[in-house]
Order: sequence, then C-alpha cells, then structure tokens
Amino acid sequence: MIRLENVHKTYPMGETQVHALRGLSMEVTPGEFVAIMGPSGSGKSTLMHLLGCLDLPGDGIVRLDERDVTHLDEDTLAQIRGKKIGFVFQTFNLIPTLTAQENVELPLYFQGVHRTQRSARAEELLKKVGLEGRIHHKPSQLSGGERQRVAIARALASDPEIILADEPTGNLDSESGETIMQFLKQLNEEGKTIILVTHNPEAAVYAHRTVRLKDGRIWEDFEAKQSTLNTNGSASVRALQQEGDHVA
Repeated sequence: MIRLENVHKTYPMGETQVHALRGLSMEVTPGEFVAIMGPSGSGKSTLMHLLGCLDLPGDGIVRLDERDVTHLDEDTLAQIRGKKIGFVFQTFNLIPTLTAQENVELPLYFQGVHRTQRSARAEELLKKVGLEGRIHHKPSQLSGGERQRVAIARALASDPEIILADEPTGNLDSESGETIMQFLKQLNEEGKTIILVTHNPEAAVYAHRTVRLKDGRIWEDFEAKQSTLNTNGSASVRALQQEGDHVA
C-alpha cells in the first residue's frame, strides 16, 4: 500500500543541512498496524509527513498503491489525502468554534457532500466512538479523551483506508490513552491500516509491528509477539522491550 524507496530528506538550518532521513526504505501493507518509534531527532515526524503525503522527499520515491506520488502537485496530493488517509494528532486540531458534529462533518464539507449526508455520517461516527450524547458540545466542553475521540471520528469521515496517528495519546492521562488505543485496535480489526507515530511503549504494544528509527535510518523493524496484549487489553511494555532487545 505504501512504499518508500531509498528516501532522503534534508532541511536547511542556517548554514548547515540537517539530514532528517538517510536512504530510508520501508513498506506498509494493507491491514497492518505499525508503530514508528525513536528518540527526538530520529526522523519520526519527517517519516510521518512522507507517509501521509504531507511532504515530499528530497530524493527517492514514495509510492501509494503502486502510484509514484513523488512529483505530484499539491492539489492532487490533497485529493489523495482526503480520500485515502485519515489523520489523528496529539493536539486534536479541532476547530474550537464548531461543535463535535460540525468538526466531524468538516472533511465531507470540503468534498462537497450534501449537508444531510454529512450530518448523518457525523452522528454515526460519534456514536461509534461513544459520544452520541455530546454531538452538540464544542471542544472546550469536552475532556481530552473526548476531544481525541472526536478527532478519530473526523479522521474516519471519508472512510479512508489508512489512519495515521501522530502521538494520539501524548496529551492524555493513562486511562484515556488506553481507550484511544483500544479504538485504534478495533479499527485495525475492521480492516483499517494504522500507522502510529509514538514515543510511548504502552501505545506501541498495540501494533503488530514496530519500526524504530535512529539518525534518519531504520534501526530495528520487528513484529510483536501474540502475547503483547493481556487478555483485558492492557499493554505489556516488557513484552515489547524484550522483543526489541533480540533484534540486531
């Protein structure tokens, strides 16, 4: 579904060049749940932007469904993002003056979907994330966990194949964070491809596969064991850490 081939990305910083990605190659196949981890400055954010068609590489190729998107114009990339990729961010990125329902409707508004259809779709998705009683509340009237659930509903509005979640639990307490990860796990079980960018091992253990970055390169790429999650769904951080310890 997504393939990066020998991708480089460099940013100018004063008189120097910062090499964010250095010849990185990887593939994400349909239905995967992939966690991308690494220390600050390892290239996580840059990789996320490339995977989400939010940015283009300086060198190398990015393919989405076998299509080379490297040289597409911004309008075409925006159309691809709108149809194929849903985004969930650490800071929620909700419009504060809009209600939960209106925030979820927003992507459909820009796609020209009729108001009646937009409204019905938003209500359906807010019910799916357990917020049917909060559809007319604005973000300031919602808790952090509820705001993130609205953001997930918005990401699903166009029924995308891929959900790209950038530190989705970063601003949440542990209980709310686990609720969000359970939602992402459920979406993956329903067939969505989930790409999770995180520094949190408790979130990463929900993934089937973990890609660790270091200095703009892939340091480790390994699949999680079946025992990664306990029967009650709570995360076993130790399982992830032990798995990584055995990968050279």
